[in-house]
Order: sequence, then structure tokens, then C-alpha cells
Amino acid sequence: MKLIGMLDSPYVRRVAICLKLLEVDFEHEAISVFSTYEQFRRINPVVKAPTLIVDNGQSIMDSTVILQYVAALAGPDQTLFPSRPEDCLRAARLTGLALAACEKTVQIVYERKLRPAEKQHEPWLERVHSQLFAAYAQLEQELAAAPLPIESERFGAAEVTVAVTWGFTQLMLPGTVKAAEHPQFAAFAAQAEQLPVFIATPAV
Repeated sequence: MKLIGMLDSPYVRRVAICLKLLEVDFEHEAISVFSTYEQFRRINPVVKAPTLIVDNGQSIMDSTVILQYVAALAGPDQTLFPSRPEDCLRAARLTGLALAACEKTVQIVYERKLRPAEKQHEPWLERVHSQLFAAYAQLEQELAAAPLPIESERFGAAEVTVAVTWGFTQLMLPGTVKAAEHPQFAAFAAQAEQLPVFIATPAV
């Protein structure tokens, strides 16, 4: 299998880390949807990262869809997604909030860096910032109420996604979401980034 996309994308990185946790053999091709757009388009005309090329040559995209597929490949002993309903509910809530934070981070970056300054819409940016802060506030509450494990063997897709999200926002919007206001989240992410699988899959 081949994973296509840059690791500075939280979506690509969450998939890469989860594949390693499942001990799935894959090749990573660091192809950008920006600087190497045409090369990416030849692989996947939709130009969406991550794209996973499976062993029969077909491609699938969207990080959550990819993780569902590789979990199915891993069989009943897969560890990415919990099986108990109450654990599924929490994992789904954490993942949804984390992916929302990633999405809002991306929207802010695109508005600031890709749109000319005279065309940037401040009311829209204010709205997106409020959504970003709301997602992080709820994630902080979740982690304060029930801390996540810090051992890699206990990590599933939700734990990976939460950890990757923090690093992505800090990388792309430094100083916007403050560690002092999110101590549980910041501490968890810092510990996760020290795990060998995270160190071996750096965002930059």
C-alpha cells in the first residue's frame, strides 16, 4: 500500500501513525496538493490528501474512510476503534471535536495565506475562530473529566487524532490556542509526541 500526502497535514499524519500502530506495511510518498499538484492529480484526479493506494491499485481517500478500511483489514483484533458502545461514543465525540479543530485551523490558514488581504472577510474569520476555540474548550473538558492513556499500545484512532490536532494548530497558528488555557490537552499531546511512533512520523 502507498500513503500519498504530506505529514504536515493532520489527516495524513493520523493515518500514517495509525498504520504503524496496526503494524501495516505501507510506503509513504510525500506529495503535496500545492507544490506538486499535477503529480498528485496523476495519482488521484480529486487531489485529496491523504490518498491510500491499496494493493490492487485502487485508491481511497479521506482519513476516516481510510482508517475504517485498514481496521477492517486488521480483522476483529484491530485496536483503532473500540467495540463497547460507551467507548465508541467517547471516541466518536473526541474524534469529531478534534477533526473540527483541524478543519477550522485549515480555514483560518487558507483565509490568511491564500486569499489577498483586501478580500479577507473579518466577520468570517471571527466566526471560524470562535468555532476553533469552542472545539478546543470542549476537548479540554473531555480530557479533564477522563484523561486519555499515554501508552502507545493503548492508543486508538481517537487518541492519535487528538494528539495530532494539537500539534497541527500549534504549527499553523502559533499562539492562537494557548497551552495555559488547555493544560490537560497540551500535556497529553506533549507526552504523545514523545512516543516512538510519533517521533518516527514527524509533522515537519
